[in-house]
Amino acid sequence: YAAIVGGCSGCATPAGAERAELETSGTIPHALILAMGDTLAATEAFDRHIDPEVKRIALVDTFRDEAEESLRVAERMGERLWGVRLDTPSERGGVTIGLVEEVRARLDRAGHGEVKIVVSGGLDPERIAHFRESGAPVDAFGVGSAISGAAAIDFTADIKEVDGRAVAKRGRIPGITENRRLRRLELEG
Repeated sequence: YAAIVGGCSGCATPAGAERAELETSGTIPHALILAMGDTLAATEAFDRHIDPEVKRIALVDTFRDEAEESLRVAERMGERLWGVRLDTPSERGGVTIGLVEEVRARLDRAGHGEVKIVVSGGLDPERIAHFRESGAPVDAFGVGSAISGAAAIDFTADIKEVDGRAVAKRGRIPGITENRRLRRLELEG
């Protein structure tokens, strides 16, 4: 939920999505593909057993070349496939602008221009900016550890006013002070 408040457009956990009044979103995980032994088999199983309202986003870097696997899944799934996710590990060079461009070109040439490309894997604001500034045809970014492992923000919850009277502990300025990073919320009791 905090990631949604911070600007993310989707949430993979049911609790967070419910709190944000969004539908849960996510992709087929490596674990399902590894357990089933084939990307296409895992994608088809997901398609058979998951609510049709959930977007079909196939992870295409587990066993084969990403561009070839994207085509294989797109051919079989047709219009049911919303997108493919590139999550190539750093041991293989990670997801590159060139890889994204190749996957997009191959999908387009095969008549699958509607299939979206999601990039994930070690993304942080700098890498996302790199993809965006290059004009790489990325439709969505999947960010995990840059959010979940972010450094804590140091703050205090000091009492600054009691019954309209400015107060503060020693060393602090009494009374409510402006903080442009915060906004007042009206909570219902």
